[in-house]
Amino acid sequence: MAWNDSQRKEGRIMGKKPVLVIMAAGMGSRYGGLKQIDPVDGHGNLIIDFSIYDAVAAGFEKVIFIIKKGIEEEFKEHIGRRMEKHVEVAYVYQELDRLPEGYCCPDERVKPWGTGHAVLCCARELGDAPFAVINADDYYGKSAFQVIFEQLSHMADDDMYHYTMVGYDLYKTLTDYGHVARGVCALDENSMLQEIAERTRIEKHGDQAEYTEDDGDSWIALPENTVVSMNLWGFTPSILEELEKRFPSFLDDNLSSNPLKCEYFLPFVVDQMIREGQADVKVLRSADNWYGVTYKEDKERVVKAIRAFKEAGLYPECLWEEK
Repeated sequence: MAWNDSQRKEGRIMGKKPVLVIMAAGMGSRYGGLKQIDPVDGHGNLIIDFSIYDAVAAGFEKVIFIIKKGIEEEFKEHIGRRMEKHVEVAYVYQELDRLPEGYCCPDERVKPWGTGHAVLCCARELGDAPFAVINADDYYGKSAFQVIFEQLSHMADDDMYHYTMVGYDLYKTLTDYGHVARGVCALDENSMLQEIAERTRIEKHGDQAEYTEDDGDSWIALPENTVVSMNLWGFTPSILEELEKRFPSFLDDNLSSNPLKCEYFLPFVVDQMIREGQADVKVLRSADNWYGVTYKEDKERVVKAIRAFKEAGLYPECLWEEK
């Protein structure tokens, strides 16, 4: 759906209920098949259960899962059909051949086209609703869904595109067992995003977080007040038009040099739009710890955290049965 200037100035998305988009197309490959996903409590709940539980509590009434056709039946069996009892559910498919007219997927490519492409695949299902985007296997915390739902409920474009994201303290998103990739953010005094740089290898070295861009030959320290993106974004539907418009240029620039691994990252597009003066992004700070299973050794920490949350009364013992 294209949005012209008059529609943007009228704030036409106001009044539409925000939708939650969950990027899950890579789950099968990361876990070696969805049957291999381990629960994080004694009742069979996964991290995604807690995210959806928190989102529903915050006010979200519809969830769109982005998956691949190859994991459709497993995903619906282990996740989707359970969630359909608690929230409206829709599915869209991120497939390698979903490309603009005139472009073809390289024969040997198996890697998805990235988070920007994933969100673009949702355009028809989203229509003109504002939406939040999350990863399927990250725990974001209850407050994150509350603040982004509130922001999306009052957000509309005018002479600029107005977006939002939840930012986390870098030091609360690290693992002890290897490196992580994070979008490192620069903010102004009003918590508006100035730029975002993808750092694909950040490690904890003692009490210090450092990143490398030369395979470890040199390391650059990141201070404790560093804010990072964990892919919890909030958008008006105008982002869909921009993603569609910019995708062919990305393919032209990258298919010849890196045909099998280039990715159309959502933060790259947002950063471009900020630099061009087309969009601004309000960063909503979260004081919560991020939890995820980047490495198998991380699971114990996640399980302990969920148990502590239940003991503190943040969640019922039986998550959905007592909702």
